Amino acid sequence: MSQTNRKDGGLINKEKTLTFTFNGQILRGYEGDTLASALLANNKQLVGRSFKYHRPRGIVTVGSEEPNAIMEIGSGAHKEPNTRATVTQLYNGLEANSQNHRGPLSFDLMAITDFFSPMLGAGFYYKTFMWPKAFWEKLYEPAIRNSAGLGTLSTEPDPDTYDKGFRYCDILIIGAGASGLSAALTAASSGAKVILADEDFLMGGRLNSETAKIDGKAGSEWAKNAVDKLSAMDNVTLMSDTTIFGVYDHGIYGALENRSSESRAESKKPRQVNWRIYAKRSILCAGAIERSIAFGNNDRPGIMLAGAVRAYMNRFAVATGKKVSVYTNNDDGWQTAKDLRSKGVKVVAVIDSRSISPVMGIQGAEIFMGTDVVDTKGRRALKSIKLSNGKSIDTDSLAVSGGWNPNLHLTCHHRGIPKWNEDIASFVPDDNTPPGMSVAGRAKGTMVLNDAIKEAHDLGSFVAEELGFKASDLEPATTPTVAYNVVANWGVPSGKNRAWVDFQNDVTAKDVKLANQEGFKSVEHVKRYTTLGMATDQGKTANVLGIGIMAENMGQSMQETGTTIFRPPYNPVAVGAFAGRRRGMEFYPTRYTPSHKWSEEQGAVFVEVGMWYRSQWFPQPGETHWRQSVDREVIQTRSSVGICDVTTLGKIDIKGSDVSEFLNKVYVNAFAKLPVGKTRYGLMLREDGMAMDDGTTARLAEDHFVMTTTTANAVSVYRHLQFCHQVLWPDLDVHMISVTEQYAQYAVAGPNSRKLLEKIVDSKHDISNEGFPFMAAGEISVCGGIPARLFRISFSGELAYEIAVPTRYGDSLMRAMMEAGEEFNVVPYGTEALGVMRIEKGHAAGPELNGQTSAYDLGMGGMVSGKKDFIGYKLGLREELQRSDRMQMVGFKPVNKADLVDKGHSMAGSHLLDLREKPTTENDQGWISSSIYSPMLGCYIGLGFIKNGLNRKGEFVRAVDLVRGSDIEVEICSPHFYDPEGGRLRV
Repeated sequence: MSQTNRKDGGLINKEKTLTFTFNGQILRGYEGDTLASALLANNKQLVGRSFKYHRPRGIVTVGSEEPNAIMEIGSGAHKEPNTRATVTQLYNGLEANSQNHRGPLSFDLMAITDFFSPMLGAGFYYKTFMWPKAFWEKLYEPAIRNSAGLGTLSTEPDPDTYDKGFRYCDILIIGAGASGLSAALTAASSGAKVILADEDFLMGGRLNSETAKIDGKAGSEWAKNAVDKLSAMDNVTLMSDTTIFGVYDHGIYGALENRSSESRAESKKPRQVNWRIYAKRSILCAGAIERSIAFGNNDRPGIMLAGAVRAYMNRFAVATGKKVSVYTNNDDGWQTAKDLRSKGVKVVAVIDSRSISPVMGIQGAEIFMGTDVVDTKGRRALKSIKLSNGKSIDTDSLAVSGGWNPNLHLTCHHRGIPKWNEDIASFVPDDNTPPGMSVAGRAKGTMVLNDAIKEAHDLGSFVAEELGFKASDLEPATTPTVAYNVVANWGVPSGKNRAWVDFQNDVTAKDVKLANQEGFKSVEHVKRYTTLGMATDQGKTANVLGIGIMAENMGQSMQETGTTIFRPPYNPVAVGAFAGRRRGMEFYPTRYTPSHKWSEEQGAVFVEVGMWYRSQWFPQPGETHWRQSVDREVIQTRSSVGICDVTTLGKIDIKGSDVSEFLNKVYVNAFAKLPVGKTRYGLMLREDGMAMDDGTTARLAEDHFVMTTTTANAVSVYRHLQFCHQVLWPDLDVHMISVTEQYAQYAVAGPNSRKLLEKIVDSKHDISNEGFPFMAAGEISVCGGIPARLFRISFSGELAYEIAVPTRYGDSLMRAMMEAGEEFNVVPYGTEALGVMRIEKGHAAGPELNGQTSAYDLGMGGMVSGKKDFIGYKLGLREELQRSDRMQMVGFKPVNKADLVDKGHSMAGSHLLDLREKPTTENDQGWISSSIYSPMLGCYIGLGFIKNGLNRKGEFVRAVDLVRGSDIEVEICSPHFYDPEGGRLRV
């Protein structure tokens, strides 16, 4: 298909033709086109449908503020919905499809909703769908959900690659138009390290779309020369096609760089990079965004912003129509008519709502001053317009300019509030910009180009000087002064016709007025009631227009009416860009235990535990079910000896003369008099008295302790200790470091554990029961001089030890212990067997330490010292936490041992009720937190919480699991199911 609207000139490369498709139709464009410019070149006026009424929509703007031309790009797994055609760089093979319609774009079946628009005004969803009540879930919600949304997801994993990066600079300049380039030249010439970022793939901003001359050259040529000069400087980083989407604390800026062209050529390259930029100072030169005027049927395809019409002509050599009209309230709109006429495009009329003399003469055009457009004709494309003087004009393109709004979004990310400037009829940044940010050019409200260039030039030097660099002696570029005059025009009476404010969300001037009449006076409330500014463009073209209509309705000033709150991100950011490469196996760093390679050789099944990969069980030939492997590992460990890699437990080395006092303050039990060579179990509380973590701490010397934590809380406990030391007790002589990954640690458990260790522990160390009793700890050596640490502690309830060696020896130690234990039929056991044995012994773990349990709830009230203060002590004594009817941890065993065995699932998650009560929330008395099948007891057992549980041992209740369909009778018992006296671990 020929490009019927393509003209001569422009900044595109007509030597390189690109082929793309739109709704399956093959079209052509040129290198340098956007998807939007190529569609317009091919005379594609209708490109989408609106969200609510499915009205025909055409391209309105030329930048990221586009509300209408929202496309699905790509196909299959590569499909990306809600992509703005105006900022999508055209490439060979691009597949674009319109969205939000049923049936063909030109005959959308959902357009029938437009006929019901009188019943679907602002807030209709708050007033309807409320009754009958039963209809919501069965009728209303399914229908609404089926109609809602714009694009569709592929439902396949995203095959594209995303990345993250960090950059640092002295000065970040946001926007590479005339102001941004001017500021960058002076700042960079001073020697400062500069980053210049612009959301367009072609730097130069509006200079690429205008005919203004700078220093006697075409604006686009001056911009190219400036970019070339900056790119040659070692202290300058140019980031085109990069949007600064957020301003955060401490000079941190979020930036999204689009690298689609690279990723298409090589799939391993990232499609987008999410940069975190650290800048000492920033200069915002983001320019301004044009707004529309509200008049009857102002949403037809072919009605565009005047600056966009001019940009498509000057930059892309595309005429938006054959008979163009211009409707404006400011001088800049006339520039569009002038540029179009100079390129041979017929301008049939210029309509200016101001009652002044014509700004300039436009050959062949009728001039109407003090006149407005009140209505338009045409369904899928504009055919004619009607003026307030009653005259109708045949036209296929209407360029509308209601004025320009400084692009101040980023200045408000720290809660800055824009202020109204009557001279330019728009909001401008106030003085409360984010720390370190300055604003120049149109973004500040300086609308005259020559003034904007001078302002940015001076600001670049000033900011560089503030940072200690020598000011540049460059002279600012100059351009003929062109005045900018504007008289605010928010809209004209439209009678029965609808005047559209927010094109994407179908918000009209009447909707805003209705919201005001119904009591919504705050702009934030009106936004939510009408959905004004809540679309994918976040109201970039609609917000100020809507605020102006509000102000007129309520008879107040624009300053009194105010604006909505601007928040990051400035433009939509794909979730994949936030995730970067952290997806699948790379979602978190994967850490392997020292015995991982050996475990792989044994055919272990692995499980993710936190950020670790741990052996879950070790299947043997003939075992067809995981529980067979786990039962064997438990039985073999309890009958002889087993080894488990427990490296993942948090390990913190703590040294200093005040460590014992420090530990006394963070643990509920006493640690001040812990002897050297001994280990003690400890429980930590949060400040609110709830259990935080448990573990053991060993004293290796007077001033040297080693703490272990649970795997899940290794980081949070270390962070907690650092807070306690640095903030609460900074005067204590305490120094700590995490050594979790510096030591490989193994639990060696079972009646023959000592015999096994005696074969690898160097003979000079006595590890007999008398020489190394229960809870002993010490530094030893193994295998002929390898330094190690040995702790006689037991999580399994058996005679057990934990032995730690430097990580580099971890794999070798595992192999050595397995070899030494062959005569004892040693078995490696995984996390499942570990869990079985901990529940058999009644040890609390993650499911019990859930942030809602106190020491008393866990049955550890006897550990709590009343002779010292510690974190959580005072709040732990609150009356509510001392109630006897609180949920307390106890054990549960089935009355019928065969219960659940055939069902293949445990009691975990079951709720506890009296024997004859119905399973309702009101009757719920507690829950089973952990449950396993015990091969030693031959049945399922569990730990759980029930009201007043410590005083109810021997009672019978029901464990009901409605999800899995089980309802069994259980006995409340001690949580210590196996060897409750603890004799086995002390031999």
